[in-house]
Amino acid sequence: MVTQPGKPVPDTSRRSERSRRAIYDAALALVAEIGYPRTTIEGIAARAGVGKQTIYRWWGSKADVLLEAFLDLGDQAAREAGGSEREPYAIPDTGDLAADVKAVLRATVDQLKDPRFDAPSRALAAEGVVNEQVGRAFTARLLEPSIQLYVDRLRSAQRAGQVRADLDPRIALEFFISPLAQRWLQYTGPITYEYTDALVDYALHGLAPR
Repeated sequence: MVTQPGKPVPDTSRRSERSRRAIYDAALALVAEIGYPRTTIEGIAARAGVGKQTIYRWWGSKADVLLEAFLDLGDQAAREAGGSEREPYAIPDTGDLAADVKAVLRATVDQLKDPRFDAPSRALAAEGVVNEQVGRAFTARLLEPSIQLYVDRLRSAQRAGQVRADLDPRIALEFFISPLAQRWLQYTGPITYEYTDALVDYALHGLAPR
């Protein structure tokens, strides 16, 4: 590339990053404003001030754009909280399993009720039901890392003799994760700390009288 003497060389990487950031912001904003079905690549491009071919050069579909935008949003939230990028809420091990799981579920409630996360996460969850590729990516990149943290914490509780040694942690964690996800997706009731605390108590202590 030939440049005129004294004229700075354009920083294409910085320009690309600005475009990418604008596309993320546009995708998240449109999904919140008009819904996922009405959001299009053309609309994202117009909102971001880029050509649609720029988007197609980096992503194959609007679902791909939204997934990366949502992951980036999670990175921003982690930085704001003083954590690391792409690292879900860490489940502490204080020796009190119930308190530890309640704490992380309360943090999940806060995120689910955050307007920044609500629309895009609902859109990705719904699209993942009808689009197998999106569903697999959504699970692998968003759900599985968080699920593994619960599994690790339950295994730690097993080693400490706090829960049955013969239980499967991946099945056990569904007692408090699945009901929360269902209530959130289907609007069957309020998402509150009291609700998630009750889920943990029921899961760990069962329904029989103590």
